[in-house]
This record gives sequence, structure tokens and C-alpha cells, in this order.
Amino acid sequence: MLIMKKQPSVDLGFVSLIGAGPGDPELLTIKAANRLIEADIVLYDGLVSTEIVKMAPRAQRFCVSKRARRPAVSQETIQRLMVRSARRGKRVARLKSGDPFVLGRGGEEALALKTAGIPFEVIPGISAAISAPGLAGIPVTHRGLSSAFTVLSGHAPEVFKPVLQSLDPSAMTVVVLMGVYYRKQIAKTLLGNGWSPETPCSIITAASTPKMSFWAGCLKDLAALDRTSDNCADLPGTIIVGEVARLSGVIGSGAMSTETVDAIAWQREG
Repeated sequence: MLIMKKQPSVDLGFVSLIGAGPGDPELLTIKAANRLIEADIVLYDGLVSTEIVKMAPRAQRFCVSKRARRPAVSQETIQRLMVRSARRGKRVARLKSGDPFVLGRGGEEALALKTAGIPFEVIPGISAAISAPGLAGIPVTHRGLSSAFTVLSGHAPEVFKPVLQSLDPSAMTVVVLMGVYYRKQIAKTLLGNGWSPETPCSIITAASTPKMSFWAGCLKDLAALDRTSDNCADLPGTIIVGEVARLSGVIGSGAMSTETVDAIAWQREG
């Protein structure tokens, strides 16, 4: 049951910067679900699942996708839409995949709203940086293996290369979001910086959804992985590099799927 809590009463309208999580609607926060129910307008990213978008039944819904290598709505246009809608007294839900402030440009949108004098709130979501590996049985930190992790965007070589080149080999777990397309370059950059070719790594795509897939190997395999002919590069993907990736074969094999847990719960209730 949802706990209904009304937004503040303001003359201008209101914007909620909402993290939609990795895709499964059940991983939304209660506050996020409530804001969608109350929304007049929803501006959602292309990676947000249809099931989540449909949780705003009374709202006008607009896809403002910015997926790589595809036609995109500019960031400036999105910000203008939020400001204009709020000034018309609308309750706006800006729905972003994962968490708004983790490689989601949520900070830019918050600053634009602040500058325009628009009331807004930030509703955190579960980032794929931790949810995707977790769902695959990979803890990003684990005693004796890794006590830290770094998260970076893999959407462009000029963005990820300086970061990867600054990391000491195997000093921490590396989590790359939006990096499946450039997986070879990511692996080769790490190898060129002294990382062992045998370093475990994994790719999780479409985490928490029915299309979720998992690949496991090591850096030398990732550097040679040729999967451009399938849909892998078009799905939201998370790359994990580090010793913790070995645990997927142990923890992942023992973890029950959501469908299994739901079935057990249903049987007990019955």
C-alpha cells in the first residue's frame, strides 16, 4: 500500500527530480511512486521502463530520450520544458533512470530550476552502479577483495580514458555505466595501464528486467569480445572490473530470482 503524502502547496507548480532505479517498478521508492500518481506532466528518459511510466495514469507523458548514437532531445530543451510547465502551475515528474545525481545530469537540472526560481525536490533512486552487480551476485566491496569502488561513464573515450589511466591496477572495483559499446576500448585502456589480463570482469545488461543478461570473463576476454551484431550494445549495460566479479559464480548461483521469491510468497499466503 502506498503512503500518500501531498506535495507542498505552491502557486508556481512543482518539479520532482525522480530516480527510477534500474528498471523493475518494485525497486522504486514509495515517494517516487506517489509523485508519479500525483503528476500532471511526466518527462521521462528513454531507459525508463514502460511499467514505471504507466504509474502516472493522469499525466501527460513525454519521452525526452538522450541515448547515445540516437536522435536526442537537448538538455536545454528538457530544462525549458520543466520550467515552463511549472510556471503554468503543473506538477512535473522528471523521471530519470537510476539516480538523478549519478551520471544523470540531475545536478544541471536542479541548478536550472534553482536559477529559474522553481520549487523542486530530489527523490533518489537505486543506481545501476550498485543494483546491477548486486542482482548478478557481485558486491562492489567485499572484505579481503576490495574496500572501495569507483563509478564512471563509459559513453565516450575522451571521458573514461583519463579516469581509467589514473587508477592504480586492481586498487579498487571499477564500475562503468553506459560503457558496453566501448567495452573493448575500456579493457584495452586498463590493460595498457598495468592491469592484469586475468582480472575478472562482468557485463550486466538490462538489470532487473526480463531482458537482463550476464557475461563473465576477464580483461583479456573483454578486450576481444565482439558482440556488436547482437542487441548487447543497445541495452543499458554495466561493466564491473575487479576481484569481486569472481563472486558472481558463488553468490549469484544461490540468489533466488524475483519471480521465485514472489512465487514462494504467494504459496505461503495461499
